[in-house]
Amino acid sequence: MTLYVGVIIYLNQWFGKIAARNVNAYYLAERKIPGWVVSLAFFSTFISTSTYIGQAGESFRFGFSWVYVGLIWVLFCIISWLFLGPRMRAQSVRLKSVTVPDYFHLRYQSDLSRVIRVLSSLIILFATMWYMTGIAKGGANLLSVVLEMPYWLGAFFLIFFTCAYTVIGGMYGVMWTDAVQGILMLIVAAMMVVIPFVYVGGWDPMFEKLSNLSHPGPNGEPLGNDLLEFGKTTTFAYILAIGFSIGMKQISDPKLIIRFYSIKNKKDMRFAMIWTPIFLGLSLLAVMSVGALVHTMVTPEQAIGLMEDSDETVGLMFKIFDNPLLTGIAMMGLFAAGMSSLASVTLIAGTSIVKDIWQMWKPMTDRATVLNTKFSMVAYCIVVYLFTLDPPAGVVEMSSFAGSVFAASFFPTIFGGLYFRWGTDLGALASMIAGMIVNSVWRFGIRFSVPGMENIHEVFPAFAISLLVYVIVSKMTAKRKPDEKHLDVVFGK
Repeated sequence: MTLYVGVIIYLNQWFGKIAARNVNAYYLAERKIPGWVVSLAFFSTFISTSTYIGQAGESFRFGFSWVYVGLIWVLFCIISWLFLGPRMRAQSVRLKSVTVPDYFHLRYQSDLSRVIRVLSSLIILFATMWYMTGIAKGGANLLSVVLEMPYWLGAFFLIFFTCAYTVIGGMYGVMWTDAVQGILMLIVAAMMVVIPFVYVGGWDPMFEKLSNLSHPGPNGEPLGNDLLEFGKTTTFAYILAIGFSIGMKQISDPKLIIRFYSIKNKKDMRFAMIWTPIFLGLSLLAVMSVGALVHTMVTPEQAIGLMEDSDETVGLMFKIFDNPLLTGIAMMGLFAAGMSSLASVTLIAGTSIVKDIWQMWKPMTDRATVLNTKFSMVAYCIVVYLFTLDPPAGVVEMSSFAGSVFAASFFPTIFGGLYFRWGTDLGALASMIAGMIVNSVWRFGIRFSVPGMENIHEVFPAFAISLLVYVIVSKMTAKRKPDEKHLDVVFGK
């Protein structure tokens, strides 16, 4: 871990000198990042500790059915790179866009564009708070279980070390360190799935134990072979809900969309288009199976505890296996998973505060913009840390809620901007507001209060209504679409 920290510090000091040139360098790495780096960075940013800790732990509760969540994510990855990546890069270059909110501003050019830009920035800050808290909680739990470090100290180290190197390196540092972290994460995914097999003595003993488990399941009854059969321990609706709410971040989350801005050229885009789903699929196939395999390593008493708090599953697995070298390598990779996502969202939060809110009222020089972005990132991380000390939900639920907010609030506006000339500013604004309202009302007022609604995730009603609102309002306000000359610039005609 010390070696890893040293490498990350060195990389960010090196790239920090380049990133300090101007806003374009600090925010977008001057659009000069090779395809293989972007591919690994996209993969490592999307699946953080919320996956390696939270989702791996969920398969302890729900068995191999949970692998289907990962397959849904891979499908969205393919959709993102096929239908969003090339167009988003091309349009962002033509419009000279450097953030996702300023893409909305420039694409839906009107007297309401500034309002859309500020509102989208506020949505980013809200959803990002939930997501960063989930990542920090997962990493802090791991340190607490494996190294017996106090939870507050683990969260502090994870958040503020990541904040420090992000402040130094900007987008250059974030992208290249994410690539290094992606390689480590692929190695750790393979280690995680192999450890239970080594512990129990191979393939046959593993599945013999899994076929006759006496551990109580979610309903309190012995599991038997339920972990091996699809849908025995959870509903198909819940698998779809988590698969869609988190998977759709790949087509709506600014920290992932901004990756398309930075890629070098069309050749690099094609490379990333092919390899990103492969990196993602290989890692998820391993990680989403781990929790189920850990049943063969724990006692019935430990299993009861993990059913109540599955976020501790991976940490307990390494503690039971008790190999300091492998645990050290795994901890390095798991911290890489958390840091890769924290770094990206920290940068997005800072750019949203300064470029998309502050500068709307107070124009700044490039130097002042970069400096204020750094201060804003530190301030935002302090707020996230305080939120992490008493998190409102588990890792998976916080991550899925953030994904639902992004999907419902941003996807119609992004997709409509990329493909539909008839999309209007009022359609975009109404869609964002509808997505936020339905997400919040459904989660905090309906889902856990109305009997039978717990498995109906907020992503479904929020996304459907938001998309419908975008289409209806845009059609009703057709006269507000930008003029044809501007649309020709947007669509490259």
